[in-house]
Amino acid sequence: MGSSAVRSVDPFGQGTAFAPLFGLGSNRLLPISCRAFTAFPGTSPTFACCKPMNHLLLLPATIVLMSCGDYVRVGPVKIPTDQQTPSGKPMTSFYSMTVNDIHGKPFPMEQLKGKKVMVVNTASECGFTPQYKQLQELYTTYKDKGLVIVGFPSNDFGGQEPGTEQQIEQFCQLNFGVTFPMMEKVSTKGDAKSPVYQWLTEQAKNGKMDSEVKWNFQKYLIDENGNLVTMLASATDPLSDVVINWVEGRK
Repeated sequence: MGSSAVRSVDPFGQGTAFAPLFGLGSNRLLPISCRAFTAFPGTSPTFACCKPMNHLLLLPATIVLMSCGDYVRVGPVKIPTDQQTPSGKPMTSFYSMTVNDIHGKPFPMEQLKGKKVMVVNTASECGFTPQYKQLQELYTTYKDKGLVIVGFPSNDFGGQEPGTEQQIEQFCQLNFGVTFPMMEKVSTKGDAKSPVYQWLTEQAKNGKMDSEVKWNFQKYLIDENGNLVTMLASATDPLSDVVINWVEGRK
């Protein structure tokens, strides 16, 4: 007799399988060659197989396959995949972070929702330190139009921010009249990189790009929805056209 197939019923209710039977005739059932497949970790096992067998028990409307003492079910298999960030969508929200301000008090980034944000790493003894004046002018002009500048003092480059938070605050106020929010000192690189700068510099977190803080007064622009827009080099004047056009919504 030619080959035929008998439908088997899945006892777990996950699906059905078809076991090919060869040489069905008289009271003999010829051996079937099967192969076992390993299930993926954390998922339902894939369908059953066995090594060549000499006997199968044929039950009405049901075929049960047993091999090596294992009873394997047939069912749908879900293959695990690595979680991926949709293009342009950050895995970590900018607004989920909380930092400490220059007085040591919590400063939730959530309060910046709906505002354009410029994040700047600052230093008091740098050749770019005079940019404090332009930063303050930019803030004064546009703070009522939805712009916030957030300064993060850092001693990462040339040891040019050696002072305490109190000394930094006094320096900024006395020399430049700084009123925009200043945070406590952070590291912008290396193993001690702060969570904010991890988000700013790592595409896996910000969904936009990888970058590296190369010197003091490097600037990061974040839109009203908490998305990283771009990075501007230290030499970029805070009152340059590229900054003003972004703040005013012009391309």
